[in-house]
Amino acid sequence: MQESDIEAADRVLRLAFGTIRRLPDPSATFGDRQMVRTRFRAAPDRAWVAEIDDELVGSVFVTRWGSFAVLGPLSVHPDVWDRGIGGRLLHPALAALESWGLQQAGLFTFADSPKHLGLYQSSGFWPGSLTVVATKETGPVTPHRPYTLVSHDSARDLDALLDGARRLTDQVHAGLDLGDEIAAVSSLRLGGTILLRGAAGFDGIAVCHCGAGSEAGGDTCYVKFAAVRPGDGAPERFEELLDSCESFAAESGLSRLVAGVDTGRRDAYRRLLARGFRVEQVGVSMWLRPDEDRLDTADRYVIDDRR
Repeated sequence: MQESDIEAADRVLRLAFGTIRRLPDPSATFGDRQMVRTRFRAAPDRAWVAEIDDELVGSVFVTRWGSFAVLGPLSVHPDVWDRGIGGRLLHPALAALESWGLQQAGLFTFADSPKHLGLYQSSGFWPGSLTVVATKETGPVTPHRPYTLVSHDSARDLDALLDGARRLTDQVHAGLDLGDEIAAVSSLRLGGTILLRGAAGFDGIAVCHCGAGSEAGGDTCYVKFAAVRPGDGAPERFEELLDSCESFAAESGLSRLVAGVDTGRRDAYRRLLARGFRVEQVGVSMWLRPDEDRLDTADRYVIDDRR
């Protein structure tokens, strides 16, 4: 993908997802959320397009978090569905995954679409748990402990903060590294990253997009990724991190908080529901190595919906 492809890729993405959801105006899908622009500018070498007669008809993105990668979104213009374009778009994305020597890769797709399940299964991805995207209205929340906020004002301290975040996520999943995601949110001014400090480093991390022009959309704080240090006390740390997310959203003047979680992380899922989160969308996670560590086990306190 090139910078000049952004507008066309954005149109195709909205039209494709709106059509499959049978929305009355597919082109209005996602509203003021930005999926193409944010992901391309964060990692232009991890985005590919399909063209027919020099006209862009599809795109696919890959996000790399160290030893873990997220495939998608993948979209194809409805006028050329069922012509094998989705499968061809996957070729460079899968080649990138192979070249990185990852421990795991995953994606989010429609749980009730045999076409989507078949496409990804033919490329080696297999279904795991259901993934829910849940929302709640924010209100005044007093966090149990103060948090550090990584934002565009943190450039001088960014390297040290990224090192601390990396040590935390490596405990959650070997080699997991959100450094690029945190840096993109900071440099592109998409929101902020919450870090909970503990006695021996960071206890929690939450990468959040905020408002129009980000992946959240207007009046929304979207928790793109969050995790806490595993082991004894993880449930309590998770609650503290969620408190911080709600507080950050309210302090940012945003009335809606969005978080996605695999239902395989049963206690994390239950705790979101107990806090008043309501399920807005249900999909299914798919994994490139389904028999290996998938980040969706019951002892994991991780938020990521991989849309």
